Amino acid sequence: MTPSEPADHPAIRIVIAEDQALVRRGAAALISMESDMEVVGQARNGVEAVELAQLLRPDVILMDLHMPLKGGVAATREITRALPSTQILVLTTLNDDETVFEAVRAGAHAYLLKDADEDELLETIRALRRGESRLTPQIARKVMDQFRRLAPLPHAEPVREGAVPLSADKVASGQKAALDTESLTDKEEKILQLIAEGMTNRQIAGTLFLAEGTVKNYVSRIMDKLHANTRTELALRSKRQRE
Repeated sequence: MTPSEPADHPAIRIVIAEDQALVRRGAAALISMESDMEVVGQARNGVEAVELAQLLRPDVILMDLHMPLKGGVAATREITRALPSTQILVLTTLNDDETVFEAVRAGAHAYLLKDADEDELLETIRALRRGESRLTPQIARKVMDQFRRLAPLPHAEPVREGAVPLSADKVASGQKAALDTESLTDKEEKILQLIAEGMTNRQIAGTLFLAEGTVKNYVSRIMDKLHANTRTELALRSKRQRE
Protein backbone atom coordinates (compact mmCIF):
# COMPACT_ATOMS: atom_id res chain seq x y z
CA MET A 1 0.00 0.00 0.00
CA THR A 2 1.44 3.34 -0.98
CA PRO A 3 1.27 6.37 1.35
CA SER A 4 -1.13 8.07 -1.07
CA GLU A 5 -3.63 5.21 -0.85
CA PRO A 6 -5.93 5.21 2.22
CA ALA A 7 -5.66 2.01 4.24
CA ASP A 8 -9.42 1.38 4.01
CA HIS A 9 -9.59 2.00 0.26
CA PRO A 10 -10.77 -1.11 -1.63
CA ALA A 11 -8.21 -2.81 -3.84
CA ILE A 12 -8.01 -1.70 -7.47
CA ARG A 13 -9.72 -4.44 -9.49
CA ILE A 14 -7.81 -5.15 -12.70
CA VAL A 15 -8.36 -7.16 -15.87
CA ILE A 16 -5.35 -7.90 -18.09
CA ALA A 17 -6.08 -8.19 -21.83
CA GLU A 18 -3.00 -9.56 -23.60
CA ASP A 19 -2.68 -12.37 -26.16
CA GLN A 20 0.90 -13.28 -25.18
CA ALA A 21 0.62 -15.65 -22.23
CA LEU A 22 4.08 -14.87 -20.86
CA VAL A 23 3.43 -11.12 -20.80
CA ARG A 24 -0.06 -11.57 -19.38
CA ARG A 25 1.02 -13.88 -16.58
CA GLY A 26 4.05 -11.77 -15.79
CA ALA A 27 1.89 -8.66 -15.35
CA ALA A 28 -0.55 -10.63 -13.22
CA ALA A 29 2.25 -11.91 -10.98
CA LEU A 30 3.63 -8.39 -10.54
CA ILE A 31 0.26 -6.86 -9.72
CA SER A 32 -0.70 -9.65 -7.31
CA MET A 33 2.22 -8.66 -5.08
CA GLU A 34 0.65 -5.24 -4.44
CA SER A 35 -1.69 -5.05 -1.45
CA ASP A 36 -3.84 -2.35 -3.05
CA MET A 37 -4.38 -4.21 -6.35
CA GLU A 38 -6.21 -7.37 -7.40
CA VAL A 39 -6.22 -9.15 -10.76
CA VAL A 40 -9.81 -10.29 -11.24
CA GLY A 41 -9.54 -11.60 -14.80
CA GLN A 42 -7.29 -12.30 -17.77
CA ALA A 43 -8.32 -12.04 -21.42
CA ARG A 44 -6.49 -13.58 -24.38
CA ASN A 45 -8.16 -11.41 -27.03
CA GLY A 46 -10.40 -8.40 -27.49
CA VAL A 47 -13.62 -10.40 -27.44
CA GLU A 48 -12.77 -11.86 -24.04
CA ALA A 49 -11.72 -8.40 -22.82
CA VAL A 50 -15.17 -6.99 -23.60
CA GLU A 51 -16.93 -9.98 -22.05
CA LEU A 52 -14.86 -9.85 -18.85
CA ALA A 53 -15.33 -6.09 -18.58
CA GLN A 54 -19.10 -6.46 -18.73
CA LEU A 55 -19.08 -9.39 -16.31
CA LEU A 56 -16.58 -8.12 -13.74
CA ARG A 57 -16.77 -4.30 -14.14
CA PRO A 58 -13.13 -3.79 -13.17
CA ASP A 59 -11.59 -0.47 -12.18
CA VAL A 60 -8.73 -0.74 -14.69
CA ILE A 61 -8.06 -2.83 -17.79
CA LEU A 62 -4.51 -3.32 -19.10
CA MET A 63 -5.17 -3.40 -22.83
CA ASP A 64 -2.85 -4.65 -25.55
CA LEU A 65 -3.61 -3.04 -28.92
CA HIS A 66 -2.73 -5.96 -31.19
CA MET A 67 -4.87 -8.98 -30.30
CA PRO A 68 -6.75 -11.65 -32.28
CA LEU A 69 -10.51 -11.75 -32.92
CA LYS A 70 -10.96 -8.14 -31.80
CA GLY A 71 -8.18 -5.57 -31.54
CA GLY A 72 -7.52 -3.43 -28.50
CA VAL A 73 -8.88 -0.26 -30.10
CA ALA A 74 -12.27 -1.83 -30.89
CA ALA A 75 -12.41 -3.42 -27.44
CA THR A 76 -11.53 -0.09 -25.80
CA ARG A 77 -14.27 1.69 -27.72
CA GLU A 78 -16.91 -0.84 -26.67
CA ILE A 79 -15.84 -0.89 -23.04
CA THR A 80 -15.58 2.88 -22.55
CA ARG A 81 -19.01 3.39 -24.09
CA ALA A 82 -20.66 0.75 -21.91
CA LEU A 83 -18.59 1.23 -18.73
CA PRO A 84 -17.39 4.85 -18.45
CA SER A 85 -16.06 4.25 -14.93
CA THR A 86 -13.64 1.57 -16.14
CA GLN A 87 -10.22 3.02 -16.95
CA ILE A 88 -8.24 1.68 -19.91
CA LEU A 89 -4.44 1.52 -19.68
CA VAL A 90 -3.02 0.76 -23.12
CA LEU A 91 0.21 -1.21 -23.32
CA THR A 92 1.82 -0.91 -26.74
CA THR A 93 5.04 -1.52 -28.63
CA LEU A 94 4.33 1.66 -30.65
CA ASN A 95 4.75 -0.12 -33.97
CA ASP A 96 1.63 1.47 -35.44
CA ASP A 97 1.21 5.21 -34.87
CA GLU A 98 -2.28 5.26 -36.36
CA THR A 99 -3.47 2.51 -34.01
CA VAL A 100 -2.16 4.41 -30.98
CA PHE A 101 -3.96 7.55 -32.14
CA GLU A 102 -7.18 5.62 -32.66
CA ALA A 103 -6.88 4.29 -29.10
CA VAL A 104 -6.95 7.91 -27.89
CA ARG A 105 -10.09 8.51 -29.87
CA ALA A 106 -11.60 5.29 -28.53
CA GLY A 107 -11.34 6.57 -24.96
CA ALA A 108 -8.21 5.06 -23.43
CA HIS A 109 -6.97 6.91 -20.34
CA ALA A 110 -3.27 6.04 -20.13
CA TYR A 111 -0.52 4.71 -22.39
CA LEU A 112 2.67 2.87 -21.62
CA LEU A 113 5.28 1.18 -23.73
CA LYS A 114 5.77 -2.50 -22.99
CA ASP A 115 9.35 -1.82 -21.95
CA ALA A 116 8.19 0.46 -19.11
CA ASP A 117 9.63 -0.48 -15.74
CA GLU A 118 7.54 -2.13 -13.05
CA ASP A 119 7.24 0.94 -10.83
CA GLU A 120 5.95 3.03 -13.73
CA LEU A 121 3.24 0.49 -14.51
CA LEU A 122 2.09 0.30 -10.89
CA GLU A 123 2.14 4.07 -10.42
CA THR A 124 0.13 4.55 -13.62
CA ILE A 125 -2.53 2.15 -12.36
CA ARG A 126 -2.75 4.11 -9.10
CA ALA A 127 -2.86 7.40 -11.04
CA LEU A 128 -5.89 6.16 -12.95
CA ARG A 129 -7.69 5.51 -9.67
CA ARG A 130 -6.98 9.14 -8.72
CA GLY A 131 -8.60 10.29 -11.94
CA GLU A 132 -5.38 11.20 -13.72
CA SER A 133 -4.33 10.48 -17.31
CA ARG A 134 -0.82 9.37 -18.16
CA LEU A 135 1.13 9.42 -21.44
CA THR A 136 4.72 8.42 -22.00
CA PRO A 137 6.63 11.16 -23.85
CA GLN A 138 7.09 8.94 -26.91
CA ILE A 139 3.39 8.23 -27.23
CA ALA A 140 2.35 11.82 -26.51
CA ARG A 141 4.62 12.97 -29.33
CA LYS A 142 3.19 10.41 -31.77
CA VAL A 143 -0.40 11.26 -30.90
CA MET A 144 0.19 15.01 -31.15
CA ASP A 145 1.72 14.46 -34.58
CA GLN A 146 -1.49 12.77 -35.63
CA PHE A 147 -3.57 15.65 -34.27
CA ARG A 148 -1.48 18.05 -36.32
CA ARG A 149 -2.16 16.06 -39.47
CA LEU A 150 -5.90 15.94 -38.85
CA ALA A 151 -6.22 19.55 -37.68
CA PRO A 152 -3.76 21.72 -39.65
CA LEU A 153 -3.47 25.41 -38.87
CA PRO A 154 -5.62 27.66 -41.13
CA HIS A 155 -2.48 29.09 -42.78
CA ALA A 156 -0.56 25.85 -43.13
CA GLU A 157 1.95 25.54 -45.95
CA PRO A 158 0.75 24.00 -49.24
CA VAL A 159 1.01 20.26 -49.58
CA ARG A 160 4.44 19.27 -50.92
CA GLU A 161 4.69 17.46 -54.21
CA GLY A 162 4.32 13.74 -53.71
CA ALA A 163 2.65 14.10 -50.30
CA VAL A 164 -0.74 12.50 -49.67
CA PRO A 165 -3.32 15.29 -49.27
CA LEU A 166 -5.85 15.29 -46.46
CA SER A 167 -9.42 14.52 -47.41
CA ALA A 168 -11.83 17.45 -47.50
CA ASP A 169 -13.77 16.28 -44.47
CA LYS A 170 -10.60 16.01 -42.35
CA VAL A 171 -9.48 19.50 -43.40
CA ALA A 172 -12.91 20.89 -42.58
CA SER A 173 -12.99 19.21 -39.18
CA GLY A 174 -9.51 20.52 -38.43
CA GLN A 175 -10.43 24.08 -39.32
CA LYS A 176 -13.59 23.84 -37.24
CA ALA A 177 -11.57 22.59 -34.25
CA ALA A 178 -9.24 25.58 -34.59
CA LEU A 179 -12.19 27.97 -34.64
CA ASP A 180 -13.81 26.27 -31.67
CA THR A 181 -10.58 26.56 -29.68
CA GLU A 182 -10.74 30.35 -30.05
CA SER A 183 -14.26 30.36 -28.59
CA LEU A 184 -13.10 29.14 -25.17
CA THR A 185 -13.60 31.62 -22.37
CA ASP A 186 -10.72 32.67 -20.13
CA LYS A 187 -12.03 30.38 -17.39
CA GLU A 188 -12.31 27.47 -19.80
CA GLU A 189 -8.77 28.09 -21.05
CA LYS A 190 -7.51 27.99 -17.46
CA ILE A 191 -9.35 24.76 -16.72
CA LEU A 192 -8.01 23.23 -19.94
CA GLN A 193 -4.49 24.13 -18.83
CA LEU A 194 -5.00 22.46 -15.45
CA ILE A 195 -6.39 19.34 -17.15
CA ALA A 196 -3.21 19.24 -19.25
CA GLU A 197 -1.22 19.32 -16.01
CA GLY A 198 -3.01 16.14 -14.90
CA MET A 199 -5.33 17.66 -12.28
CA THR A 200 -8.60 15.97 -11.35
CA ASN A 201 -11.89 17.87 -11.16
CA ARG A 202 -11.54 18.03 -7.38
CA GLN A 203 -8.03 19.46 -7.60
CA ILE A 204 -9.13 22.02 -10.19
CA ALA A 205 -12.03 23.01 -7.97
CA GLY A 206 -9.67 23.62 -5.05
CA THR A 207 -7.25 25.61 -7.19
CA LEU A 208 -9.90 27.88 -8.72
CA PHE A 209 -12.19 28.01 -5.66
CA LEU A 210 -15.12 26.45 -7.51
CA ALA A 211 -17.56 23.69 -6.68
CA GLU A 212 -16.55 20.31 -8.09
CA GLY A 213 -19.87 20.10 -9.93
CA THR A 214 -19.18 23.47 -11.55
CA VAL A 215 -15.80 22.24 -12.77
CA LYS A 216 -17.44 19.11 -14.18
CA ASN A 217 -19.85 21.30 -16.17
CA TYR A 218 -16.95 23.41 -17.47
CA VAL A 219 -15.08 20.28 -18.57
CA SER A 220 -18.15 19.01 -20.43
CA ARG A 221 -18.50 22.32 -22.29
CA ILE A 222 -14.81 22.34 -23.18
CA MET A 223 -15.03 18.79 -24.53
CA ASP A 224 -18.05 19.76 -26.64
CA LYS A 225 -16.29 22.83 -28.06
CA LEU A 226 -13.11 20.94 -28.91
CA HIS A 227 -14.90 17.78 -30.08
CA ALA A 228 -12.84 15.75 -27.61
CA ASN A 229 -13.90 12.36 -26.27
CA THR A 230 -11.63 12.07 -23.23
CA ARG A 231 -9.61 14.18 -20.80
CA THR A 232 -6.47 12.72 -22.38
CA GLU A 233 -7.48 14.16 -25.72
CA LEU A 234 -8.13 17.55 -24.08
CA ALA A 235 -4.66 17.47 -22.52
CA LEU A 236 -3.08 16.70 -25.87
CA ARG A 237 -4.95 19.52 -27.59
CA SER A 238 -3.82 21.93 -24.89
CA LYS A 239 -0.18 20.89 -25.31
CA ARG A 240 -0.44 21.23 -29.08
CA GLN A 241 -1.82 24.77 -28.79
CA ARG A 242 1.11 25.87 -26.58
CA GLU A 243 3.79 24.59 -28.95
